[in-house]
Amino acid sequence: MVMLDTLANALATIYNAEMRGRKEAIIMPASKLILAVLGVLHREGYIGNYEYIDDGRWGKIRVELLGRINKVGVIKPRFPVSYRELEKMPEWLRKYLASRDIGLLIISTNKGVMSHREALQHRIGGILLAYVY
Repeated sequence: MVMLDTLANALATIYNAEMRGRKEAIIMPASKLILAVLGVLHREGYIGNYEYIDDGRWGKIRVELLGRINKVGVIKPRFPVSYRELEKMPEWLRKYLASRDIGLLIISTNKGVMSHREALQHRIGGILLAYVY
């Protein structure tokens, strides 16, 4: 099996486990990008604790689910977005989020992976990775 996008696979695993009402999800293979996105989801309260498990191969991540995710997914292709575009964000918000104040976009910036709200506070742009609400 060839896996082309590990982030898309990880978010699909989380979404499927949430829809089935599970308490935890196992993501494999692990990567630093997946851990960074999970850090944003944890900070914003969408998931509980998560831990990296070294299995001697690619690694796994165990994620505690809280039942707060309605939809999560990656944004493809990964669009670059400037700070000015983030300020007047309605087209991105309309396309990926349910409502203006519900959910968040996850952005990879030069200061790390963060939500679009944090990017606005830091006044920086980046590349759109994922959405969650």
